[in-house]
Amino acid sequence: MNLQAYANPAEMPASEAMRVGRLLALDRSDRLSDVQLARRVAGGLPSQAALALAETLGRKRVVGPVVPEATLRRAHKAKSRLSRQVSERLYEIGRVVDAVGRAYRGDRDAIEAFLSRPHPLLEGETPFDLARSSSAGAEAVLNLVRRAEAGIAP
Repeated sequence: MNLQAYANPAEMPASEAMRVGRLLALDRSDRLSDVQLARRVAGGLPSQAALALAETLGRKRVVGPVVPEATLRRAHKAKSRLSRQVSERLYEIGRVVDAVGRAYRGDRDAIEAFLSRPHPLLEGETPFDLARSSSAGAEAVLNLVRRAEAGIAP
């Protein structure tokens, strides 16, 4: 999904599951519930999910740091699913990209700057690095974005 889609919130799906499903290029993302998305992640996402996120964020940001290139190549060639661990990492990054995309209304430069710049409320870590480190790291970034939207964080 193109980040420009966030420029018009009225055209975006209401649920986070549907928006993240779109970012990960999941089939039928327009009807994806939270439970259905949880099952898809637990069962392993298709390699296309990593490629879609790489298209949105840039290949260097996803292939290698989030999904090992050899893993992605094997899964893509065999048309198999990614592991649960890799799928969960992609899901967490997708949630962060969704939240930041909404906060910055699809402004690619602002999104990139936010994800790449060390943040004092994240103890000097970049939001992207913290988000890809663990689900707790992704949650810390999401909390920062929520606080900023509420006007209680810089």
